[in-house]
Amino acid sequence: MNLIDLRYIDNLKDLDLDTVDISKPAPEFEPNRQFYFMAKARSWVKKKSEELGRPMTFFTQTFGCQMNAHDSEKLLGILLEAGFVEGTSEESDFVLYNTCTVRENANLRVYGRLGYLHSLKKKNPHMMIALCGCMMQEPEVVEKLKKSYRFVDLIFGTHNVYKLAELLEQRFETGKMVIDIWKGTDKIVEDLPSERKYTFKSGVNIMFGCNNFCSYCIVPYVRGRERSRAPEDIIREIEELVKNGVVEIMLLGQNVNSYGKNLESPITFAELLRRVERIEGLKRIRFMTSHPKDLSDELIEVMASSKKICRHLHLPLQSGSSEILKKMNRHYTKEQYLELAERIRKAVPDISLTTDIIVGFPGETEEDFEETLEVVRKVRYDSAFTFIYSKRTGTPAAAMENQVPEEVVKERFDRLLAEVQAISAQVCGRDVHTVQEVLVEEPDSHVEGLVTGRMSNNTIVHFPGGKELIGKIVKVYLKESKGFYYMGSLVD
Repeated sequence: MNLIDLRYIDNLKDLDLDTVDISKPAPEFEPNRQFYFMAKARSWVKKKSEELGRPMTFFTQTFGCQMNAHDSEKLLGILLEAGFVEGTSEESDFVLYNTCTVRENANLRVYGRLGYLHSLKKKNPHMMIALCGCMMQEPEVVEKLKKSYRFVDLIFGTHNVYKLAELLEQRFETGKMVIDIWKGTDKIVEDLPSERKYTFKSGVNIMFGCNNFCSYCIVPYVRGRERSRAPEDIIREIEELVKNGVVEIMLLGQNVNSYGKNLESPITFAELLRRVERIEGLKRIRFMTSHPKDLSDELIEVMASSKKICRHLHLPLQSGSSEILKKMNRHYTKEQYLELAERIRKAVPDISLTTDIIVGFPGETEEDFEETLEVVRKVRYDSAFTFIYSKRTGTPAAAMENQVPEEVVKERFDRLLAEVQAISAQVCGRDVHTVQEVLVEEPDSHVEGLVTGRMSNNTIVHFPGGKELIGKIVKVYLKESKGFYYMGSLVD
């Protein structure tokens, strides 16, 4: 077999890792460098599997947002290329947690799981444990792991997910805990293996990080400042996905409205959408998340005129009180938000609006909370993610005075939830007795013989059908509204 020196290869398409010459030095440039380490890891995994008399297995668990979920698809792809076989539980040879740190209890959950993993590792000494994601970008977390959780093998952050194979190889070589946390990087490496949950839809990262510094949020500190990918790279990735059967993409970023501002040749998010829309074979475009402060008229216009952009917009409110919004550092008022929602509804009448709302932010009065309820009643969201304020160490809000008593927060939260659910039940039934296009996603998890799909506005539909429909966009008659979903029938 002729072995390939990856230092001199430009085209990695259809590369067979078994042909990589791992006796040569590692390439300096990406992504060739990572393919080299995948080949080295594969050699090690193969040898270890032969010693054990069985394939080495791995298990991953993802905590947090859709960007984390997308990162995990890459991690899964790298592990499979490295020769591991996916296991079904944490009783595997390699266990990886992709962590979230938006709320402090997310951290506590991971620490709790580590205790369990430690007991498994005592039974299986060659087991390896890896932690990555947002939680690992907190210096105090890393120090705690170094001191109290020495059995963890790999610790890496959000900027260097792509380096998993290289870090694995380092662990194989040294046998010691590997810690690789970056700060302030502008490096973006995307051309790597990925094992997607669905063959017909995919997330696509368009930017990383956040510059907004909402006073309750840890994300800018752990994800870093905004970095946009070149539009050419995004388009190329989507075109490749479409060639492989993807009909729906989700453009991902902490705040997609800020896309392109920091590029050498600046471009607006609206213009990127125009370019994506021109990709032949692509049927649906989604995106999240949109910050209200910089959602432009240009973007609204593009959404209104588009044939592919889905009729769903997630527009986080957080609070209906202008005073609380100021304390949150959200850069808009209640009135500006309502005016924006009205403009969107006028331009795109069939839009489904969803939101995030925090109850019990420091200093929130009953009057502030009533203003939130007023916005909910005026906008009439299809659904809302409602949260009780959680003090997040390291954020300005954590040090604020006038923390709202727990019992008051709980009572307000229950009132908000009741209001949101009552409105959602009414709003989500507006399309009953109409025919809608539905992307079929999977067999129904509860009733045999049914399949489940989503309308353009993200509403779920269940209807009779077989597995052959999965991944196809079909016309469905919506027979009955169940409040948050529809029961339907396939239209021939």
